Amino acid sequence: MTAIATKPAPSTRHHHIVGLTAAFGIGMLVAVQSRINGELGNVLGDGVAAALISFGTGLLILLIGTALIPAVRRSLGRVWRTIREPTRGYGGLRWWQCLGGVAGAYLVATQSITVSVIGVAVFTVAVVAGQAVSSLIVDRLGFGPAGPQQFTTLRVVGALIALVAVVLAVSDQLSHPDGLLLAVLPALGGVGTAVQQAINGRVARTASPDAYGAVAASVVNFVVGFAALLIVFTADLVLRGAPHHLPSEPWLYFGGACGVIFISAAASVVRVVGVFVLGLGTIAGQLIASLFIDLFLPAADKAVTLQVVAGTVLALAAVVIAAVPNLRRATS
Repeated sequence: MTAIATKPAPSTRHHHIVGLTAAFGIGMLVAVQSRINGELGNVLGDGVAAALISFGTGLLILLIGTALIPAVRRSLGRVWRTIREPTRGYGGLRWWQCLGGVAGAYLVATQSITVSVIGVAVFTVAVVAGQAVSSLIVDRLGFGPAGPQQFTTLRVVGALIALVAVVLAVSDQLSHPDGLLLAVLPALGGVGTAVQQAINGRVARTASPDAYGAVAASVVNFVVGFAALLIVFTADLVLRGAPHHLPSEPWLYFGGACGVIFISAAASVVRVVGVFVLGLGTIAGQLIASLFIDLFLPAADKAVTLQVVAGTVLALAAVVIAAVPNLRRATS
């Protein structure tokens, strides 16, 4: 019998396209969360307290979901068994690979501390500059569930274009030395974000191959991050005293919900597109969100300029260039 040649199944390519679209949405949520947490930190006069509230509300949402959904509890059970007995074959997860929440806690804390001073745009360029470079290294070392990803010309070019894009987008704000010095904090947060996405993806894969695994990874992320912030807040409370009164505006408490959504989505998407392409998609999403914030919220830190529009277009080009190898593999 003669074998019949068939076209490659389109499902894998479809998954990559869906993954890239989700990465855009993740980036937009990160920008929105940055604005919310920055304002919350400004109102409280305490960035650590604002970060603790953000993580605490997100953790509460996840704990309610865990109590109501048995599949999430089963997924968490697999993670726990793997950590206790890594040779049982659940995925080879180690305890230190569950510490992605520490990086998340640091990023949320820097949102609350710096955004009200340097603005969303400078915060964004600092984060994505660290993330674009570190995600290349993280992928090359194979930290993520997709395994080691080789340095290729398109990946390096994509990273360089992404850096140029974000610098161009905020070039009119880069003349303030004090703000740029403070931007070092979110830049380090961007470096940690790539590592966080990679190891959260491993936790999700170990927990379950479906969406419940991503939710379980989010639970682990938020538990670890909340514990880390609680320790820091306790020390902050002793040294500086209690923060200002809690604000009455409900929208200032939605940062945790944003975090639940994009952490869960990132843990799922990174298994399909890898850390590097996820990072570039997130960069583009953050720039697009900045455009919408500047257009529809006149109180934003900067108006829409030609540099912002040009930077957004360049970031989109970077995502397409970096994604080409993934889409080629999907159709081969």
